[in-house]
Amino acid sequence: MEQIKQGDHLSQSENIVETNIDKLKALFPEIVTEGKIDFKVLQEVLGNELEEGEEYYRFTWAGKANARREAQKPSTGTLRPAPEESVDWDTTQNLYIEGDNLEVLKLLQKSYAGKVKMIYIDPPYNTGKDFVYKDNYKDNLRNYQEITGQVDEEGNKLSTNSDSDGRFHSNWLNMMYPRLRLARNLLKEDGVIFMSIDDNEFQNLIKLANDVFGENNFVENLVWKRRATPPNDRIIGKNHEYLVIFAKSIDKLSINLQPRSEKLNSRYSNPDEDPRGNWVASDLSANGKGGRLTESCIFDIKNPETGKLFSPPANKCWLYNREKVEMLISENRIGFRENSGSPFLKRYLSEVRQGSTLATILDNHGYSQDSAKEIKTLFSADVFDFPKPTKLLKTILTTGTKDDEIVLDFFSGSASSAVSILELNSQDDNKRRFIQVQLPEQTDKNSEAFKEGYKTITEIGKERIRRASKKIAEEYPEKAKDLDLGFKVFKLDTSNIKAWDGNPANLDESLFDAQDNVKTDRTEHDVLYEILLKYGLDLTLPIEEQQIEGKTVFSVGFGALFICLADTISSKVAEGIGAWKEELQPEVCRVVFKDTGFTDVEKTNSIQILKRFGITEIKSI
Repeated sequence: MEQIKQGDHLSQSENIVETNIDKLKALFPEIVTEGKIDFKVLQEVLGNELEEGEEYYRFTWAGKANARREAQKPSTGTLRPAPEESVDWDTTQNLYIEGDNLEVLKLLQKSYAGKVKMIYIDPPYNTGKDFVYKDNYKDNLRNYQEITGQVDEEGNKLSTNSDSDGRFHSNWLNMMYPRLRLARNLLKEDGVIFMSIDDNEFQNLIKLANDVFGENNFVENLVWKRRATPPNDRIIGKNHEYLVIFAKSIDKLSINLQPRSEKLNSRYSNPDEDPRGNWVASDLSANGKGGRLTESCIFDIKNPETGKLFSPPANKCWLYNREKVEMLISENRIGFRENSGSPFLKRYLSEVRQGSTLATILDNHGYSQDSAKEIKTLFSADVFDFPKPTKLLKTILTTGTKDDEIVLDFFSGSASSAVSILELNSQDDNKRRFIQVQLPEQTDKNSEAFKEGYKTITEIGKERIRRASKKIAEEYPEKAKDLDLGFKVFKLDTSNIKAWDGNPANLDESLFDAQDNVKTDRTEHDVLYEILLKYGLDLTLPIEEQQIEGKTVFSVGFGALFICLADTISSKVAEGIGAWKEELQPEVCRVVFKDTGFTDVEKTNSIQILKRFGITEIKSI
């Protein structure tokens, strides 16, 4: 039985540096010398692809190197389950995570790398007044514990980014850069990211995304009209924001058309009872390729009813040559107008694109005042400033997702994206899932939110999802039976395992209390979910619980992983796990015990029993 110790890959989040080095070694085996990278050989392999000049185009700022290193640093933290704050804990596939999104993104690397179809973020716009995370690159977990207080004695936010700061833009870039690098890893190869922003950092965001995703993976900038009318106290009134779109890989990008509206479809009818269904009369003429008329498409078309001949309009030709036109007439795909007798092409609803193009200017996709009304309708108070309207988010969700794909929002605020997903699923019968991540930023003591009893933004977000879910269930009771309207809440914290805890604030405790490796204020379920994270398993996998010889044993993912964290374990527990494994027949099976849970004799016997059942990967914590 192998004990998982500090520094082991199972005691921390994904080590991105090691992973990238392994990929490099696999691509260029000749650069490996005694297990190390020979950089000179790598330079020779890359040849002309190296940039050796002192002056060349690049995007940099003060602190970029530190920010890059931070993105690559593993996290020793964990996510602790909070079922009491969740909805449908046992069945839901949705996640709501409280914590610093930098650490959370690190913790999600193993479990969700390459699994997220779409990311939407509405980050701080860097106005000088909004909240900007100032990361402590020495110990982010400890930093997170400190900044959740967030205000000084006078009630001023500790982490606003003043425009008088000499590194105003650099601070914002240092906050965004590692988060986007980590977020990119989570996207599927055909995935896409949408980022809301205004003019303060619009240009920097484009350059930053070019750096992280590659400028060849730029998709589009959308302009969202956020106000119906411009502010009248300005000579030039700004009433728009942006949505910047990048693909993980532009060659593999998969996005969708917008649903065809009823108004668009209403143009189609079937007055002649054509078996191909509804159609609309369409122009049969064309301007010709490149402005040049095609001679084979210039001829007279004869109306078979009247015998009258029709030539193409002046300076035009027909869409097809004579042979193709005659075939279409015989198939009743070309009709003749009752009044003039002129020919037209029948375009069938069943044959047109089953969707419409999304314009880059979103001028009828919800306004800021609409989102304010949405909040007030649910809460009867203005508990959150400047949320995005669900109409806007449903538009981009329709573009970026369908089916049961995962959507990540790691600046979730009032949870507008989660609510939009639930509402959209109820409308188009898809099963999109969400992962929301939000710092438990404290609300202002003078705000409506604080007066209503919401001490943090996360309290607002969770309650909004609960109320929106209830509203959907009331409005669509039959449909709601098949909808996932729940969410699992997790909270960022230091590791549950003393030996894995990299937080120096807990050093004294771990030195003097090594008998039991699990912290005294942590539960078996806390440890269970940390093991899932560190093994890279989905946090929504089904978990079954059984009592074997009076000890609690968890089966994760139908026997893919068995966990027993009890004390005084006997070899009979191993017998029970083996029998359970035989019943479930998983393709892969692993077992994790608490190292202090049994004597050396029972440990040895348990290992042999499990091996008899074909279980060879046995770990202890």
